[in-house]
Amino acid sequence: MSITFAYTISVLNSLGVVATQVVVSLYALQLGAGPLTIGLIAASFSLFPMLLAVIAGRLVDRHGARWPMTFGIIGGGLGVLVPWAAPGLPALYVAGLLTGLSVIFINLATQNLVGLLSTPDNRARYFANYTLTMSAGQLLGPLLAGFSIDHVGHRGALLTLVVISLVQLTMLAVRGGALPGGTRKPGKSAGGIRAMLADPLVRRMLVTGCLLNVGINLYQVYMPVYGHAIGLSASVIGIILAMNSTAAFVARFALPRVIRRFGEQRVLVCAFAAGAAGLTLIPLFRDAVPLALVSFCFGLGMGCGQPIVIMMMFSNSKDGRSGEALGLKFTTNQFTKLTSPVLFGGIAAAAGLFAMFWINAALMVAGALLSRPPRGKPPA
Repeated sequence: MSITFAYTISVLNSLGVVATQVVVSLYALQLGAGPLTIGLIAASFSLFPMLLAVIAGRLVDRHGARWPMTFGIIGGGLGVLVPWAAPGLPALYVAGLLTGLSVIFINLATQNLVGLLSTPDNRARYFANYTLTMSAGQLLGPLLAGFSIDHVGHRGALLTLVVISLVQLTMLAVRGGALPGGTRKPGKSAGGIRAMLADPLVRRMLVTGCLLNVGINLYQVYMPVYGHAIGLSASVIGIILAMNSTAAFVARFALPRVIRRFGEQRVLVCAFAAGAAGLTLIPLFRDAVPLALVSFCFGLGMGCGQPIVIMMMFSNSKDGRSGEALGLKFTTNQFTKLTSPVLFGGIAAAAGLFAMFWINAALMVAGALLSRPPRGKPPA
């Protein structure tokens, strides 16, 4: 099986999920939703991934990538069809839940597939390339969402996203039989989750991964809200969001070389610092051009952090339990994604978007401090 297949599935999945999030957020705003409601809808995308990620990871270990991917793609297609068929805020919650179910199975299966197809010598490059494909999807997703809404409306944009699911299903029907099978037999893993958490490096990666995802998720949720509040069109909001993904795409090209020179921990410190700077500056601007530049700065940092966390979680997993380890990372990340939009939505409703962005920037500073290499020791 060529690694190109995994990359292609990743591009399409990332494009579809990001576009769905943008369309759902802007559709909710059109229906009169406030910041807290937007936060609750955004949190719905993370409920199933938080509850089911470890189980999904074990299924990926047991059955391989094909059937988890198929299940996830069908769930994602149904998710965007619900608000198209039954417009209204309740349908948007259903869309978030089903899209989240899609994300967990496709992402875990794809990440594990990339790891299985790699070797220790090329693993950093393979995971950097994998996250490049995610960046490509994140770049195209907001553009597709924004221009689709402007030209065919919110319901038409949702229907457009169904095509992405159909393309993925076609790919699996043609090439899915060549995907690697399961790597271990059914049964409870020795030591379970507690044994994984006994590793200090795993615990650190879980915390830093959560902080990275808080920054990225809140940016994706509330940047459209901020843009809408200052009178930007859907297309302009899409371009600003796409600048973030463009920066991540650029950063990941150089990431393997940067890691070899500076080490993972130092790169993570710089990633969090860039994220904190971007979040601090966003509320200070109301014009599209400076917001796009700030978005680019934020994307440089966040784009470097994600591949490092994924790669280190896979590399430190026990034999035959890589999917489960990635599922554990997914669970903790999704817990923060579930709770942070609700918490920050309440902050935005009570204190305004300025306070929400700046408190998020403070969390990025905490991530930079946590990621510092120990004194007197070389970086990992």
